[in-house]
Amino acid sequence: MNFEFQKLSLSHAMTASVDALVVLWPSQVQPDTKSVEPVSRLVAQAISHGDFELKAGAVLSLYSQPGMATRHVVVACSADNLPGQVRSAMQAAWGALKAGKIKRLGVHVVGEATAQGLQLALSSLADASYSYTTTLSKPKARTLKNVLISTTHESTELRQAVAHAQALVAGVELAKEWANRPANHATPTHLAETAKSIASGRAFKCEVLGPKEVAKLGMGAFMAVAQGAAEPLRFIVMRYNGAAASQAPVVLVGKGITFDTGGISIKPAPEMDEMKYDMGGAASVLGVFKALGELKPLINVVGLIPATENMPDGLAVKPGDVVTSMSGQTIEILNTDAEGRLVLCDALTYAERFKPRAVIDIATLTGACVIALGAVRTGLFSSDDTLAIQLQQAGETSGDTCWRMPLDDDYAEGLKSRFADVANVAGRAAGSVTAAKFLQRFTKSFAWAHLDIAGTAWRSGAAKGSTGRPVPLLLQYLLSLAAAPAATLANGKPKAKASDKSLGKAVIKEKSKARASGKS
Repeated sequence: MNFEFQKLSLSHAMTASVDALVVLWPSQVQPDTKSVEPVSRLVAQAISHGDFELKAGAVLSLYSQPGMATRHVVVACSADNLPGQVRSAMQAAWGALKAGKIKRLGVHVVGEATAQGLQLALSSLADASYSYTTTLSKPKARTLKNVLISTTHESTELRQAVAHAQALVAGVELAKEWANRPANHATPTHLAETAKSIASGRAFKCEVLGPKEVAKLGMGAFMAVAQGAAEPLRFIVMRYNGAAASQAPVVLVGKGITFDTGGISIKPAPEMDEMKYDMGGAASVLGVFKALGELKPLINVVGLIPATENMPDGLAVKPGDVVTSMSGQTIEILNTDAEGRLVLCDALTYAERFKPRAVIDIATLTGACVIALGAVRTGLFSSDDTLAIQLQQAGETSGDTCWRMPLDDDYAEGLKSRFADVANVAGRAAGSVTAAKFLQRFTKSFAWAHLDIAGTAWRSGAAKGSTGRPVPLLLQYLLSLAAAPAATLANGKPKAKASDKSLGKAVIKEKSKARASGKS
């Protein structure tokens, strides 16, 4: 899908060569019943008769009205232009138009447009119109190919926002594609081939390690998970070199369990098919690299994907087995369904060799995080306050939000083992936190954050499918660093900006209010 930006008035937007027009109308702009502009006049009349309300997601469909060159016009209220409101408006607008097999769509933003608003409008439209086709014999492919977005004013910032949205959608949809594919169409080998195709540009490098190379590295935890699978493991190392070689990279580590049966600690049958989404972290890393290739920001990024299936073969690792990780730490595997942290811990140790600026792992790690945060916010754990604040800010800006969770040392008590340095699980209580505490043991040499996307990486039920999260959050974070490297580095480490500190205080204040009201 291609995006194009133009400076147009609403009247001129209605004469553009499009099959239909969406008008995003914020609640602070009051329409006029006496206006010569027909859309404004019709909106005002609909409001006066109680047929249209200026609240987020409300739509007014207009067809072949006098004075309107475009036959299909849908006015969608974006209320205060907050991320969720813009998303609701675009989803509702597309719902009113999607039956029309529209190929070229106009989107006009009424009032003062912002870069964030344009990005959210376009990414929300892409999400609403997305269609999976790969394994269908008679697929219903998306008909929408081109989008003309217009405002009454223009700026470099707005044009950059549209370019950002173009790259973001490409990255999100690549992440959706690979997470949505059934496991037999998205094996570790398939992921490695895709990584190579993405990393084909001049700024990219890609190396794929197989079982022999991984064994030579001493990745005993990763190999333990893979030993029950017929599909061979792959350890994918992607590099995007957009800045000077002297600049330390950000390392993204994506959990790549292409199917998770739970191993010997086998999962219950209902909804086990959704365990094809257990490589959502890996898919998000691939998506970010796809977007980096389009935007070419001045930053260095490394992507690490430990990819394998977790199967209950006769050779599979057993509860009670002890393995030695790449770090040298021994691990008692009490539950083979807690496999994500085992593949991640070796990848985190491998990340040390890059002397990273920061390391962020992304994983569909725990059902406990779904219980804690549902499908709204991603769980954020970090040993570095500045990194955590930067990720929170990127989430708020992109609309791909996260929420910081605790990492108190007391949570690690349940991971103690008589037979190894650490157990891979603790009790049921605070399961997402104890999983993060396990990972933290392998991150002492760098600034680290863990994103638990178990609740946000996919939707269940009738709308089953990958969301592509947290590609928007990660891309926004990387672009923010690339835009202001001097402001974010101090002695080789991230340095907080005043705005970051303000956000941190605001988040702490928000959490305090939640505790006071009993919501925490």
